[in-house]
Amino acid sequence: MRDISCHVIRDTIQEMCIQATHFLSDDMAEAMNHAIKTEESPLGTQVLKQLEDNLKIAGEEMIPICQDTGMAILFVEMGQEVHIVDGILEEAINEGVRRGYTEGFLRKSVVEDPIYRKNTNDNTPAIIHYQIVPGDSFKITLAPKGFGSENMSRICMLKPADGIEGVKKAILETVDAAGPNACPPLVVGVGIGGDFEKCALMAKHALTRAAGSHSDIPYVKELEIEMLEKVNQLGIGPGGLGGTVTAMAVNIETYPTHIAGLPVAINICCHVNRHVTREL
Repeated sequence: MRDISCHVIRDTIQEMCIQATHFLSDDMAEAMNHAIKTEESPLGTQVLKQLEDNLKIAGEEMIPICQDTGMAILFVEMGQEVHIVDGILEEAINEGVRRGYTEGFLRKSVVEDPIYRKNTNDNTPAIIHYQIVPGDSFKITLAPKGFGSENMSRICMLKPADGIEGVKKAILETVDAAGPNACPPLVVGVGIGGDFEKCALMAKHALTRAAGSHSDIPYVKELEIEMLEKVNQLGIGPGGLGGTVTAMAVNIETYPTHIAGLPVAINICCHVNRHVTREL
């Protein structure tokens, strides 16, 4: 059994909030460099270079990459041999988010009720997904998600007969409908299988996987490659102003499902795709 203090968790998440909103992750920086090199449209290249300048200024001046500093989404993988001490885990996570967004002068975007919409003024509560894993590891992935791209996401409850072609159609139609609204170039997270909520969770989690990596499942890897190519053929381009780089990655996760269904979720993210992981 291994003890992990809530104070350590709180302080780690506070630092992660600032890191994720001020600095691009290494995989996304590499994806941006690749996009600049491969974009064929002069206007698209100009937009990408402006985005690159914005990223540089954010890091140098310690200001957010985007004015929408997102809703804090956390994936927590906790070993079953871990013992949380000095408090309650969920309270520690939310306190870390509260301190990170307040002391980091980040925009607070969370309202306490979806209808009456009074701002909580500290960007809490976070959305937290827990997974119990073997051993005594404790890994946190923070992925602040802005809603310009979140609002362009979809869940499609397909029929089994729709098959893989139906999945492809759902992905392409979702990206095409999003157009410039999700701040392309994009990272597209896709969840296939499970049920209504499981496919959405997979699509969100897929965004945290490194851009440029691929699934270990051969047909899924082929689908990721094909969908990235077809998404880029839509011509939406950087900033929605036309071009050959509409997306920088399509990441797909799958899960067993019921014989009567084929759930598919497409979670779209903008070009920064903020995420940071720490293991305690």
